[in-house]
Order: sequence, then C-alpha cells, then structure tokens
Amino acid sequence: MKQTWRWFGPDDPVKLSHIRQAGATGIVTALHHLNDGRAWPLDDIRGRREELAAAGFEWTVVESIIVHDDIKTRSGRFRQYIENYKTSIRAVGAAGIRTICYNFMAITDWSRTDLEFQMGHGGTALRFDMVDFCAYDVLMLNRRGAEADHPPERIAKARKRLAAMSESDRGRLENNLIGWVPAREFIYDRQSFLRALDGYRDISTEGLRENLLAFLREIVPVAEEAGVRLAIHPDDPPFPIFGLPRVVSSAEDARKVLAGCRSPANGLTLCTGSYGAGVNNNLVDMAQEFAPDIHFVHLRNVTGEGDFSFHEADHLDGDVDMVRVVAALLQEEARRSTDGRSDFLIPMRPDHGHALVDDIGKAVNPGYSCIGRLKGLAELRGIMRALETLELKP
Repeated sequence: MKQTWRWFGPDDPVKLSHIRQAGATGIVTALHHLNDGRAWPLDDIRGRREELAAAGFEWTVVESIIVHDDIKTRSGRFRQYIENYKTSIRAVGAAGIRTICYNFMAITDWSRTDLEFQMGHGGTALRFDMVDFCAYDVLMLNRRGAEADHPPERIAKARKRLAAMSESDRGRLENNLIGWVPAREFIYDRQSFLRALDGYRDISTEGLRENLLAFLREIVPVAEEAGVRLAIHPDDPPFPIFGLPRVVSSAEDARKVLAGCRSPANGLTLCTGSYGAGVNNNLVDMAQEFAPDIHFVHLRNVTGEGDFSFHEADHLDGDVDMVRVVAALLQEEARRSTDGRSDFLIPMRPDHGHALVDDIGKAVNPGYSCIGRLKGLAELRGIMRALETLELKP
C-alpha cells in the first residue's frame, strides 16, 4: 500500500521533515485557507504540489475540498457551490492528483467529547462519551427535541455528570464538540450552532441521501473527465448526533452511495475507525465486499464501551481485526496489479494517534500528533511486510 500522512499545511506543528523520518512517501492535504466553498485555483494547487515535491513528497490525496452545507441542504447558493466544486475537481486533476477524499456530514466533521482521554500507558487518546454528549446536547445546548433522542436513564446519568463538572470542564466539553475542528477556518458558538442546526430541521435521512446522490450525479462525470477518483469518508461517529441525519455510516449506506451513481470515479474511503465505531459494522467483511471501490484508506482502531461510547485504541488493539483488513486490501492490490493497473497501490494513512512521549503537552492538532501516528504507521507497515512475505489471506 502507498504509505501517506495527513499534513495540515505550513502551520502544522508536524513538519515535513518529521514525516520523512516516519517513513511516509505521500502527503494527504488540502488548501485549508480556501476551505470555505470557493473554487480552488490551479496555480495554488500546483504551488502546494511543488512545495511538497521540493521536500521529496508526492501529493497523493486531496483531503478535503469542503462540501458546503448549502449543497447538503440544497438551499441558498448551492448551485454556485456545486459549480465551484466542479472547478476544483478539474484543477486537482490538471495538477496530476488522482484522489479526492470528502465527506457529507451535516455541519460537523468528526466529533469527540474528550481530546485528551488518559490511557493506561500514560498517553492520551480521543474519546466519545455518550453520557457527556447527552449532557451537552440536552442540558447545555438545550437543543429542541434533544430529550427525545436520548433514553431517560442516559439523561439521568447526564444530569449527575454535568452537576459534577466544573465551569472549565463544561467549557472544554463545548469547545470539543462545536468549537474546535482541524482544518476549519471558523468556529461555532452556541447560538450560531443552533442556527446551523435549524437549516437541517426539515431534512430526513432519505432527504439528505437524495441530496448526496444529486450532488454525485453532477460531480462524478466531471471527476471522470478529470481523471480523478472520489472517495467518500464515513460519518464519524457513525450514528446520529444533534438530531442530524447520517447517510454514510454502514455497509448498506455505502452500497447506496455506490449504486446511486455507478462509476469508477465514485468510490469509498475505508476509515476503519469511523465505520469501526458502528456496532454492526464488520470491517473485514466491508474491506472484502467493497474492495474494488476503495480508493483511499484510513487505518485506526477503536474500542467500544457500550451505549455508543468509544475511545481510540492502539492501531492493533481495538475492536477492528486490523490484520485481516490489511490482508483484504493487499489482495485487492494484487488483483488490480494482475489486471494491469498502473495505479494498483491503494493510498493509506495511519489515522489519528495517541499523544505519546514528547508530544504530551505540546501544541498539536488532537489526533494528529507525530509520535502516535509514527508508532501506528510502523505497526501497520509491520503487518503489511509480514503478510506480503508470508502470503497470508484474510
């Protein structure tokens, strides 16, 4: 597999020289300063690509060109934002980058209640605690209809949990859920977040799915012409939060995305952590079923704690059978190579990572510290080398 690394641009605390030491050869990044729905200029893309090439890297995957919420709701300026997206796809293809990872999550990107969950080894991890989330959703945000989305026993626990929180704990919880998201140029406060939620009040799960498929029917032909493959990232977490619909959370959702616009340019990002937090998702089965349509892979692991809570585990130690997932992906690469595809290598990156050793206490993007991801990549590289040597099967 092609070993890549998420990089947030020149302001990323993890420098390109650090990434080289980790052993990655490809970079996954975006023009984050333009991530507001505008079209990406070709010159800006080429400039970033040349910057990476000068450091010895290939820009392997664009992650992400933001899908504006007007597109997801098909309201406001959605027509202009779709045209902007088409222009960006064409520019990415003209610059020689062949994969675009994107998501269709309403309002939020990935969501966690704790960005510094203490692990037994002394490092910290990302965590989603459903009781903490309920405390914020029902009792702090006071979202309309929130109580109906949580069982009474969870709300009772949330009241006790919130009563024990200090003001700083409450502020941290709010910031984790609606304030801070990597690679986003704006933050919400409580009132602006509630206004954003109002934009989805009349959109059902099927309504959002149809909006996604309508979007794909417009952009996939452009991607085909540009020589670009689109790889949709799953919802994270893969279940509804804040009353928002989810449409890329399960194997059945993935089937509907692929069936709704059949094309080699319409494919998936297999994120083993995002799908892995779904209790009914079998990642080995999904890697095998969707292998021909997987254009990009995020490899990380999660440990479920019950009641939809989970934390991010070591890459080889959570609920996902990482060895068998990687084996399935290597088999797909072998099939593509046999078919004569020059692009048979599937780009992967070690997704998220614990804060470890010298990264503890440093200013880092949560989940994107250097040492935790370096450790994860080394472990994943070991799996790949062993499987390739021993020719093991999933």
